[in-house]
Amino acid sequence: MPFVEATRSLGRAGLFSLSVLRASKPTADFFVELTREIYKIGARSLPIIAVGGAFVGLSLTLLGYRALETYGAANQVSVLIGLGLYRELAPVLTALLFVGRAGSSIAAELALMRATDQIQALGLMAIDPIAKAVAPRFWAAVIAVPLLTAFFVSLALTASWFEAVQVLGIDNGGFWQTLRDAVDFRDDFLVAFMKSAVFGGTAALVAAYVGFHAEPTIEGTSLATTRAVVNASLLVLMFNFVLSALLFR
Repeated sequence: MPFVEATRSLGRAGLFSLSVLRASKPTADFFVELTREIYKIGARSLPIIAVGGAFVGLSLTLLGYRALETYGAANQVSVLIGLGLYRELAPVLTALLFVGRAGSSIAAELALMRATDQIQALGLMAIDPIAKAVAPRFWAAVIAVPLLTAFFVSLALTASWFEAVQVLGIDNGGFWQTLRDAVDFRDDFLVAFMKSAVFGGTAALVAAYVGFHAEPTIEGTSLATTRAVVNASLLVLMFNFVLSALLFR
């Protein structure tokens, strides 16, 4: 039955997540792998995050300016940009871009390791494959996604400032002052990065789970990559609603 199978899959995913946390031991080898994974899934994602952030800032500024101009409040556009980015758009869009860029890569790498018997070989050498191959990727995502979110916000605000001040003629001092007055450090800034850490860990766990349990074939690798992107994206959107409902009042 579909419901029974879905319940079993949820239980297996929960046990897999607990095994990842249990295997996360701060050894020298772990930190070497963690640094390598932060570079692979974090630094290599910077170009796509930069492009995405810049165009979101430009689009949101144009939309907000046209809407606020109707009520004679066009100089408040930075309030809309700041709250929109920190509370919703930056954590969610960064996570979705991360899922497409790095989540699919995590799933494909682990599925390929299973198809080429590398995971079984680690077990035969008495090396925990979850500690070696999954835990560093999980913690790298938890660390990298908040940093990528900060980069996304900085590019979006820079693009917004350029369009609002240089193109649309809004006062430069007013733009930054209204932004500074609207964004609260604890309620907006810190919450945004907390949400990003949750989204990064969720994306990495989903990608690692489907890749680690993929069928050891080319078709299995392809299916695992697709499942990782779809399932992780839906979970990010669902968790964003839950966290926003709980944290922002």
